[in-house]
Amino acid sequence: MLGYILRRLLQVIPVFFGSTLLIYFLVFAMPGDPILALFGDRTPSPQLLDALRAQYHLDQPFIVQYFFYIAGIFQGNMGVTFSGQSVNDVLARTLPVTGRLAIMAIAIEFTLSIVIGTVSALRKGKVFDNVSLVIALVFVAVPIFVLAFIAQYFLAIQLGWFRPTVGSQNDWGDLWLPAIVLGVSLYATSMRLMRGSVIDTLNQDWVRTAYSKGLPRRRVIPVHVLRNSLIPVITNSATNFGVLLVGATVTEAIFNVPGVGNTLFRATLAHEGPTIVSFVTVFVIIYVIVNLFVDLLYGLLDPRIRYVK
Repeated sequence: MLGYILRRLLQVIPVFFGSTLLIYFLVFAMPGDPILALFGDRTPSPQLLDALRAQYHLDQPFIVQYFFYIAGIFQGNMGVTFSGQSVNDVLARTLPVTGRLAIMAIAIEFTLSIVIGTVSALRKGKVFDNVSLVIALVFVAVPIFVLAFIAQYFLAIQLGWFRPTVGSQNDWGDLWLPAIVLGVSLYATSMRLMRGSVIDTLNQDWVRTAYSKGLPRRRVIPVHVLRNSLIPVITNSATNFGVLLVGATVTEAIFNVPGVGNTLFRATLAHEGPTIVSFVTVFVIIYVIVNLFVDLLYGLLDPRIRYVK
């Protein structure tokens, strides 16, 4: 087990350098002059432009800029935005907000998918199963911004159950509405995975053996069926967690959530290489750690899984 963990952690090294190099190259290759864009319609003097380019190393070749960035990373400095803010401070301010939103959304998705997927599988072909499949298809087909606007209008404005926007107050209670929107939009795929996995597990020999030994249904379903059906849902939820960290831009914009999505969007428009690459680097590391945790969880859920040397 320890050797497996060490091997997975060592994989972070090539992933780290590969992802940062690729993202930095993509930012470097974007058209336009980010320094000139800072001034809008005004025309700065050539001396000021040269000074700003030198300050951010934009007058250097791409590989030199990359080495400057990597050197700063190992010194604990992720760079400075074009507005003069430290990227470390921006990340420390926005990552907890998006992290809370992602955790809440995954919890909602995971709970809905397990409950509805399991009941749907146990009632295969009946009314509940057919209705849940249709609802899942609707959530898959409807774009996220449509769900967000509908939830905002009916649940927040009309019924007053939630705040329509988050803003500077972004504690756990204020994030419920965007978390519900994200969780509901993601649950459909996990629910179908859970349903299919439960149906497949119900047909396994050990389930029939458990029933033949006289075990009651309330014992067989949670212990023998659910435990062995969770792996596809957990894998999908881990993937969704990584997606939510960087992909909740639309939802954060609609609900005015001061998180990572909005910051990355503005940084992309401004061609702020250090901000974009630093955020992506942190997310790559988090994503690797989350997937390592999920891999280790497999062995607890399914005793047949072992980590060989």
